Amino acid sequence: MPERRGGPADKNHRKSGWRRALNPSQQPDALPSAVPDGTPAEEPAETIRIVQAALYRDGVRVSSPATLTDTYRELREQPSGMAWIGLARPTEGELLSLAAEFGLHPLAVEDAMEAHQRPKLERYGDTLFVVLRAARYLDAPEEVDFGELHVFVGPDFVITVRHGAAPDLSAVRTRMEDSPELLKLGPEAVLYAILDSVVDGYAPVVAGVQIDVDQIETEVFRGDPAVSRRIYELSREMVEFQRATRPLVGMLHGLMAGFAKYETDEELQRYLRDVADHVTHTSERVDGFRQALTEILTVNATLVTQQQNAEMRALAEAGFEQNEEVKKISSWAAILFAPTLVGTIYGMNFHSMPELHWALGYPFAIALMGIVCTTLYVIFKRRDWL
Repeated sequence: MPERRGGPADKNHRKSGWRRALNPSQQPDALPSAVPDGTPAEEPAETIRIVQAALYRDGVRVSSPATLTDTYRELREQPSGMAWIGLARPTEGELLSLAAEFGLHPLAVEDAMEAHQRPKLERYGDTLFVVLRAARYLDAPEEVDFGELHVFVGPDFVITVRHGAAPDLSAVRTRMEDSPELLKLGPEAVLYAILDSVVDGYAPVVAGVQIDVDQIETEVFRGDPAVSRRIYELSREMVEFQRATRPLVGMLHGLMAGFAKYETDEELQRYLRDVADHVTHTSERVDGFRQALTEILTVNATLVTQQQNAEMRALAEAGFEQNEEVKKISSWAAILFAPTLVGTIYGMNFHSMPELHWALGYPFAIALMGIVCTTLYVIFKRRDWL
């Protein structure tokens, strides 16, 4: 896909270009198909390659074309066959070629080109367009990786457009080819097999997330400082998981509501009901995980607050004890300063100091020191500084 230039005007320009390419009346030379005399047009210089394509008849693979051009030609030669085409991150040219050949609606093609769509199911005439969000659990980083899958289902074709590593549709194809009785039911059977694969892929994710939630609960009560970030990241993944599973419940019930109208085979009806049960169970588990994470985050915030209060209380107590020690030191310093002051005064060598020649001068000085020290001691003791 060409790089996005980012602006709304550029996006509208691309969309209008796709619509012109998908509408022959607006752009007759968009995709070569045939010249006026009915002779097939020459193939493009660069033949479009695809991930995997196969033609089936009565549930059995009869051909594996290497290009889209070969797929179109062989499907026309086998009117009772079904084409199953798989693309991964296709180019604009590939999707335009498919749209012109199978009559895909421009809006659906735009969604498949842009990706980043929410799960949905839309019907354009006799073609179903389905958007699915697949998920897988990555053990090493302990996170959930999401992929996007677009499926076009028509009377004689199934086209899958994958954006992301999940799901592994080659396993779906192998399983269906091993069940020809189911595969011969047509494109609807392929769609239900893809739905089943996407929903089954949620089970390992649910198991991995359950382990993460258990670990987070342990870390919360251990006081791990990094647990808040892990809770937040896992909560964001659960929001994405909800966006993948919740719409899928409604989509499957919508398909089941059309059983009678579109005369869906009874086997496929049972198959779809089973898929609906699984996705409902998964959706409920995801809702439970998100609620549990919210409660864990609340508990963690409470524990962090309690820890901070305890630390503040310890700091306050330490400050109080330090203040008491300062009071004691200050008190004794003041008491000891009094005799030092008296001694310093009478230690000066002045001839005009009458106390120096007084017989009671020394006892008087000693008594003065004692009186001052005792007075200060009593004052500080009454104020609980000592």
